[in-house]
Amino acid sequence: MNRVTAIASRLAPTKATHSQCGSEPARDGVRSITTTLIACLITLNALAAEPDLRIQTRLQPTDSVMVGGILELQLDVLTDSWFTDAPTLPDLKLPGALVLPPDGHAEHINQTLDGKPFNGMRYSYRITPNLAQGFDIPALTVRATPGQASAPLSAQSQPLHFTATQPPGFKSGEPVLVAQGLRFTQKIINSATPLKVGDSLTRELTLQADGALAMSLPVPTLGDVAGLSRYPKAPKISTLDDGRGNFTGGQRIDTATWRIDTEGRHTLPAIEVKWWDASSQQTRTAQVPAVTFEAVANSAYKPVFSITEDLKNLGQQSRVHFSRHWVTGLLLLSAVVLLGWLARPFVHRAYLSVQARRHARHAAWLQSADYAWRQIPQQINARPAQLGALYLWLKRSRGGLKLSGLGPRLQDLLRACYGRQPAEDQALHQLQQSLATLHSQARRSTARTVPALRPLNPVHEKEFP
Repeated sequence: MNRVTAIASRLAPTKATHSQCGSEPARDGVRSITTTLIACLITLNALAAEPDLRIQTRLQPTDSVMVGGILELQLDVLTDSWFTDAPTLPDLKLPGALVLPPDGHAEHINQTLDGKPFNGMRYSYRITPNLAQGFDIPALTVRATPGQASAPLSAQSQPLHFTATQPPGFKSGEPVLVAQGLRFTQKIINSATPLKVGDSLTRELTLQADGALAMSLPVPTLGDVAGLSRYPKAPKISTLDDGRGNFTGGQRIDTATWRIDTEGRHTLPAIEVKWWDASSQQTRTAQVPAVTFEAVANSAYKPVFSITEDLKNLGQQSRVHFSRHWVTGLLLLSAVVLLGWLARPFVHRAYLSVQARRHARHAAWLQSADYAWRQIPQQINARPAQLGALYLWLKRSRGGLKLSGLGPRLQDLLRACYGRQPAEDQALHQLQQSLATLHSQARRSTARTVPALRPLNPVHEKEFP
């Protein structure tokens, strides 16, 4: 805008000179040229105001790195304006290496590129190779929104390459720890003093390595001890810093508790950690000493399960023992189940036959004279009295409705019920008293011999004389 003001101030006297000369066409031409120049300068100034975004990457160290060591990838995000928000960093994955992405902390930097001042932030990716080979870091794309930018900008870094070599003294495939310095300590905690059978002892191992990632720290070999039961806990892995957020190394804490199962003298073995000293360029070994302690008998201790029996059964897991009686019982049970399954159709048919005979007997009973006889007292006592069961009994017991041969009592009942002078109640009472006699009389009549054939011309007997 300062250039536009300067050009406008320079054009002002020229316009005044033409005005003094009194040339109207000259004044119009000058005015048009001035407007065009001002518009062009404003457009150029607007184009020049669009910020620039640049990405720079480098490796530290630049040549090579040991397997298990740390290689730092520095990524600079620069702009000639300012950042309205934190840049979006890409993920980096390298097969055969551990990669620790930036933790959010960044170093502010200022640089001059192509004669223009740039400012920005430097981020660090920490890489620990696990294999002795070459690694290719692809181009990384960073997105950011600098101030005065009309839209988010993106920029790419250049691809990089590095090679990891195996430190001397380490075999191929052997875990390698590379550090500037290392501290390996232990702490022992007893649950009681003195230790007895059933008590426990806790061993805490702390490994701290300067200039090494916590994820790359090796796992110490705890091992098993006869007479003790080991219960390890989940390790605690953390990153070490200088108190201001700057990375200094890694830390790993492994804890295991041993329960004492037998009395006597027990020893937890010494533990070694082999590592490469990057400061002196040589192989070193860190060690914690063995732990020896005595455990006395404890008569009050009763384990939940027998340790001796468990150890004995470990070699007999594939052997299964069965008692002879159990085997015989299982065979008999299997035979019974098999016979029952094969006999299902026969059992079902027998059941249906029994049910059919039962229903036939019940139907014959309902059609018998005895069934009808049992209904007579109930019908005589009813109000009004009923004689249907009496007629049904007579029909079933004698094969007809002939009543003349059943004695005077029944005939008196019929006359009392249906005669000229009814006396039903008295006749029913007399009949009820003579039911036993009537039943015996009917049996004697039924026992008499009957002709094999009925007469050709039967004469219907009258029911009443």
